[in-house]
Amino acid sequence: MRRPSLFHRAAAELFGTYALVAAGCGAIVVNSQTGALGHVGVSLTFGLVVLVMVAATGHLSGAHLNPAVTLAFATARHFPWREAPAYILGQLAGAGAAALTLLVLFGPVAGLGATVPSGSVWQSLLLEVLLTASLMFVITAVATDTRAVGELAALAIGFTVASNALWAGPISGASMNPARSLGPALVAGIWLDQWIYLVGPIVGAVLGAVIYQWVRAPNSRLVPALAPADLEAGTRQEMGS
Repeated sequence: MRRPSLFHRAAAELFGTYALVAAGCGAIVVNSQTGALGHVGVSLTFGLVVLVMVAATGHLSGAHLNPAVTLAFATARHFPWREAPAYILGQLAGAGAAALTLLVLFGPVAGLGATVPSGSVWQSLLLEVLLTASLMFVITAVATDTRAVGELAALAIGFTVASNALWAGPISGASMNPARSLGPALVAGIWLDQWIYLVGPIVGAVLGAVIYQWVRAPNSRLVPALAPADLEAGTRQEMGS
């Protein structure tokens, strides 16, 4: 199966990240107005929308949906650096468009779901590193190791996002994603300690990818973090079919 063009893959990243921010940050906004969701509901919304978007766009773009993931894959040589700017531009555009949508629908409520630390700056920074490292460890496992069960990728990633948000969200916001934080921050004009949500996720994602490569068995085969269609084609070629 022919791989989608870079333009179409970047567009898939845009739409996937749009859905992530619209639903996840939308849950924060709606909960602030109604109290109907609670912290558990907001956390589950983030996890479920990531699960759905990974399942929906994984075969198109690999479903990074996160600049930190794209940079970590490129650093670990699972993704070409020359394509990273298009992916990141798509992710940031999707997050910004989603935040604008929330502003139109609800007004400047709850900072449009922008992430701000409730504890100390360093506590939130270390939490973002830890959370994103664990998320990237899971992503690297299910996306690049041929021994992983690919069909469970969306579930594994979505539930990791939800579980991280459940326990750490009240402290750091559990962003794990620079686009998810920058989109609402830009539209709402909230810049309090936003550097945390750039540095923490990027450092954490690179650490998670490196740690997985270190702990895996030396003779296991890693594959590029491409769409499943590419992986299936490569498998068929190796099998001589």
